[in-house]
Amino acid sequence: MQTGNLPQSLSMNSPFGGPSASNPTAAGAPANKDRKMATAEHLVLDLSNPDLRENALLELSKNKELFQDLAPFVWNSFGTIAALIQEIVSIYPVLSPPNLTPAQSNRVCNALALLQCVASHPDTRMLFLNAHIPLYLYPFLNTTSKSRPFEYLRLTSLGVIGALVKVDDTEVISFLLSTEIIPLCLRTMEMGSELSKTVATFIVQKILLDDVGLDYICTTAERFFAVGRVLGNMVAALAEQPSSRLLKHIIRCYLRLSDNPRACDALRSCLPDMLRDVTFSSCLREDQTTRRWLQQLLHNVGVNRVPTLQAGAGFDHMLVN
Repeated sequence: MQTGNLPQSLSMNSPFGGPSASNPTAAGAPANKDRKMATAEHLVLDLSNPDLRENALLELSKNKELFQDLAPFVWNSFGTIAALIQEIVSIYPVLSPPNLTPAQSNRVCNALALLQCVASHPDTRMLFLNAHIPLYLYPFLNTTSKSRPFEYLRLTSLGVIGALVKVDDTEVISFLLSTEIIPLCLRTMEMGSELSKTVATFIVQKILLDDVGLDYICTTAERFFAVGRVLGNMVAALAEQPSSRLLKHIIRCYLRLSDNPRACDALRSCLPDMLRDVTFSSCLREDQTTRRWLQQLLHNVGVNRVPTLQAGAGFDHMLVN
């Protein structure tokens, strides 16, 4: 996916009020900052006006990094979160059958970009989570259309979830597990673009790195096999179309699974052969960290030859109490 084709919320970073002066003076910098803050606050208030909302969404989403306290202001200003949720639910009817237009996708992605800002900020992250706002994004992750408008929608929604898991917090992981985020991530890992697959795999990786997440995945054979099957299919696909960044997250997921004794036993019979041979040597040549992870994974599994995965073979007695 080319960055130039991304919606405004993912690709634009120009400052509020147009280009800044090339050499602002020390005295002018605070005034310029105040002007940007005032502009942002005005745009946030515009979100509550349906006639002004589209432009406000566009301007805020492409400049959100330049306003330090945008997230608390978005959260605490009257009617703003309700307006963003209204933007999200308004396109539910065009999800199935899939009739989402590029303009609709861009607009809701701009709204999602502001929610990602809220999910990223330490003062609003848990408020955002406790309000269960991520649930409004789950219908977008449940779509299967591979058209560009749907792919942008999935990718931006995953960005919001990714912002939540970037900070290691068991409460966040527990919430996501209780709301069945794993199957939604696995769906994207199977049918999304390389970029959305990468973000979805990163989310699964962060969940696995939490002890609660690892225990959840390894509690039953069904959960372990669901994750293992998707990871294995992705490895096979990467042999045809390599991606170093995606492979890195996949290997980290396998390595974390090997920390669980029963899962490690199961990996001895289902780890893809292509992780044992030279298939990805060129892909990993410049990535010492991932090579070290792979070496540790193979050491943990401790076998010289891995048989082809058979659905369910060896899992039940290894993983089910």
